[in-house]
Amino acid sequence: MGVEAYVKDTLWPILVETVHALVMYPPHKAYTRDVILHEKPDIKPSELAAKLGVPLGEALVILYELKNQIT
Repeated sequence: MGVEAYVKDTLWPILVETVHALVMYPPHKAYTRDVILHEKPDIKPSELAAKLGVPLGEALVILYELKNQIT
């Protein structure tokens, strides 16, 4: 299931709001942008979640926002 499928769900805005409230979200997003995506630009959300040690929901939001350049 791709990120786009999650974005269409009615609960997506709640997930985004919850992820944005996480203290480590900004550094995780910056590290993903600055390091991980340079090493593996096609990383899957499940791989990112495992690499960062974060929930899948946080990885989904990070990848979606970086792909769509939402700050």
